[in-house]
Amino acid sequence: MTDHFDPPYPGYDILRKWNTPSYNQITREVLAERLAAVPQRRFLDEEEWRLLQAICDRLVPQPDRTEPVPITPFVDAALAENRSNGTRFAGIPAMREAWRKGLAAIRAEATALHGTDFGNLDPHLQDALLYRINDGNADPAHWSGMPSQRFFRSVMLKEVLAIYYAHPAAQSEIGFGGPAAPRGYVRLAADRMDPWEAPADRRTR
Repeated sequence: MTDHFDPPYPGYDILRKWNTPSYNQITREVLAERLAAVPQRRFLDEEEWRLLQAICDRLVPQPDRTEPVPITPFVDAALAENRSNGTRFAGIPAMREAWRKGLAAIRAEATALHGTDFGNLDPHLQDALLYRINDGNADPAHWSGMPSQRFFRSVMLKEVLAIYYAHPAAQSEIGFGGPAAPRGYVRLAADRMDPWEAPADRRTR
């Protein structure tokens, strides 16, 4: 969790591959909808939404983006539609209940430690609280029997990062070469790359 990030591939934009074999029509349609139709709030209440947004701002800070990658709306959409990745961890309740309990617990942790809501805390205090949960040092009394570290690492963090890196802006940031289909990757040996991948010397073409 940091507020400074130097992109390793400055100027690289995966969307320049839009009309190349890196994308087929189905992928274009999915991405077009993802970019143009950011979901509205349907499941989380306003307080939960604000809290989750504050958490996302610390898990994936985006201070240099004029248009940050939206994360909270897609978490909410999955919850509204009761969609999951099919994995259910021991001690973690059903997805909707898990997120409600987890957000309530993080709010309770902030209030117990600092006397205010998570969103009101200084970023360094927010980070410290999230590290506390990640390290397994949360107060069990706030978590209603749910394992805090497991929820944070395997549910919340994984979902936030999955949504972030599904967005072309984040994919450009890491030099993602594009979907494996339909073009496919050929040069799979170490230190080899296909010509349509992000330049190895980190300079744009």
